[in-house]
Amino acid sequence: MNADHLRTTSSKPGLGDEEAPAGGPTRRTRVGAIERAVQVLDHLQHSGAPAGAYAIARAISVPLSTAYAIVDELVDKQLLTRHADGTVWLGSRLYFYGLAYTHTLDFLDVAMREVHILCRETGETVQLCGRDGDDMVVLANADGPGHFRVTSSAGTRMPLNWTASGRLLIGHLPVDERVKLFQRCAKPSPTGRAPIDAAALAHAAGEAYRQRLSIQVGESDFSVACIASPIRDREGVCVATISIVLPEHKATSDGARYGAAVRAAAQRIEENTIGAQGSTATMASTSTVMFPGKELKPTADRA
Repeated sequence: MNADHLRTTSSKPGLGDEEAPAGGPTRRTRVGAIERAVQVLDHLQHSGAPAGAYAIARAISVPLSTAYAIVDELVDKQLLTRHADGTVWLGSRLYFYGLAYTHTLDFLDVAMREVHILCRETGETVQLCGRDGDDMVVLANADGPGHFRVTSSAGTRMPLNWTASGRLLIGHLPVDERVKLFQRCAKPSPTGRAPIDAAALAHAAGEAYRQRLSIQVGESDFSVACIASPIRDREGVCVATISIVLPEHKATSDGARYGAAVRAAAQRIEENTIGAQGSTATMASTSTVMFPGKELKPTADRA
């Protein structure tokens, strides 16, 4: 994408331009073309649905004509795709970029093998999850062979306080940071069973991290439970989690077996990544690029 090309060939404001008030000339700002494009892509990712130029303009605080210029350029480059109703969604080119990126990550290769092994061993749905800011994000999903299906699939986002994985993903942080984070982002869940008290959540997150096991039952979905274990890097930072999603009655009747299985899977991922030469750098890269909201701050205070 060439910002200079946009400025010289379009009569509309380009990706790096903003409009002045009515009647005034187009003015340059410090917001660059790449930053504006990323804002559009981020908005679509977080909203999880196609959007029109007007909605995009409001979301990223630019004039409508600027939004049209950004969208047109991204559609032209196949970074967005335009639907018949005029709305746009993430384009096919991004998928190929993602494929190329994941092929370079030893961590993901190892983790995905264990996801499928654990799925076969338990006969239940298994997920790999990470953190993006205030959300837990499902990175990968392997459905169990039975009739039980979960509504969360790869790309699903949930508040950190709703999920077993969400608590583990911040369990390595100092307790005061955990409290502040939950004060900001804890939300009531659809079932009303997810705790929202920041101090209690911070304590539970630290305790789950210490035990390398987090269990939630019926907090995000009715009759659904999740049993998760942290995947840690060499410094003790939880870079991801592996979890079993199963019917509530199975978690309450046979939780010890599922807990042991998910812990063992997380342990194998750690041993095959942290223990491999050069894997520390790979995992650090994964956590800063795939999980940009995760603070890399291990702590001795796990209270």
